[in-house]
Amino acid sequence: MQIQLSDKFTYGRLLRFTIPSIVMMVFTSIYGVVDGFFVSNFVGEEAFTAVNFIMPYLMILGAIGFMFGTGGCALIAKTLGEGNQDKANRLFSLFVYLPFGLGIVIAILGFFLVGPVASLLGAEGLLLENSILYGRVFLLGLPFYMLQIEFQSFFVTAEKPKLGLVFTVASGVTNIVLDALFVGLFSWGLVGAAVATVISQVVGGLAPIIYFARKNTSLLRLGRADFDKGAIFHACTNGSSELMTNVSMSLVGMLYNFQLLKYEGEPGVAAYGVLMYVNFIFISMFIGYAVGSAPIISYNYGAGRGTELKNVLKKSLVIIGVMSLLMFGLGEALATPMSMLFVGYNPSLLELTKRGFYICAFSFLFSGFAIFGSSFFTALNNGPVSAIISFLRTAVLQIIAVLVLPLWLGTDGIWLSIVLSEALAVVVTVAFILGKRKKYGY
Repeated sequence: MQIQLSDKFTYGRLLRFTIPSIVMMVFTSIYGVVDGFFVSNFVGEEAFTAVNFIMPYLMILGAIGFMFGTGGCALIAKTLGEGNQDKANRLFSLFVYLPFGLGIVIAILGFFLVGPVASLLGAEGLLLENSILYGRVFLLGLPFYMLQIEFQSFFVTAEKPKLGLVFTVASGVTNIVLDALFVGLFSWGLVGAAVATVISQVVGGLAPIIYFARKNTSLLRLGRADFDKGAIFHACTNGSSELMTNVSMSLVGMLYNFQLLKYEGEPGVAAYGVLMYVNFIFISMFIGYAVGSAPIISYNYGAGRGTELKNVLKKSLVIIGVMSLLMFGLGEALATPMSMLFVGYNPSLLELTKRGFYICAFSFLFSGFAIFGSSFFTALNNGPVSAIISFLRTAVLQIIAVLVLPLWLGTDGIWLSIVLSEALAVVVTVAFILGKRKKYGY
């Protein structure tokens, strides 16, 4: 039986509805990691460092997709909860067409700025050349990457999370197969890895458009869109936390790279790249749950069902708690094998990466609660609170920690700054959830 947004959710029903989104986000993160694996093992440490060095800049350019995906999703689900199907479809169409057009403009600007940005961040010589090469090819697929991000949320709102998973898996398998061919078999190096990513992004962004543009059995369909300035402003405001999260994470990633270049040289950047790849796989499980549960929260908020809203919140916090313990255990257990998978060819780099893993794994005990808390307020159409949680978690707290802790603890202070910022973000999240409970009736 298909689970609907209007259902009363038990633990089992909630997990069945959100698991496709969790798996979808994990696949998204895994196929992003594939480039790093093939580049590190088949091209070399210098090329691997370049991919990790320029990636935060590329992620900033694609962050608008997160803003329209989450902010637009919350508005669409709320509109569906109010019973206005036609308006929901027009909003959905608007939030597909507009970001794609913006993606083209951003990709063109980013293409010309990638060199100056990499140079400004400290890249020189071969590191600079490789960063520009990978970045410019990657940007060819940016508009489709932004659509792919959006559809991860839209498929859940359309009550088709399993279909969203199918498209994500198709995109991921495309990237894995092409990386094996272009990088592993044909030895095309960085260009091959970037081209494989671009093609997979086209698959992930274009295939859902074809589905939604035709007659389908979901709640949403692409068609006529009104240029609704109010809706655009609402979506941008509501999704600002996700935009801020991804932009600030990327900016902080640049700062981490800068600090690691200072304390460890280029091997530090390579080690941080491995940590971020694997960290994203783990964090994606929390993000997937947040994406999967957000339409349920928005729908019940729009329908005025406070009791069910409270039910979903309480069960979600329990689920996040169990996931946090499991993620911490896996992080500690997999530190050595995951490090060897990427940099096993370099003993000193391997030791540096393993130590970072053992320390950073403690952050999984806290990160899920802050991620869900931010998503929870986005789903309630309270963008400012969501943005505050995200901004503190991904920017302010991490920036302070990564600048101060290394002065006393060296490289270990850089790894510990991730843990400290996540723990403090949970305190802020709990304060907002308790403070807003009367307003929203949960």
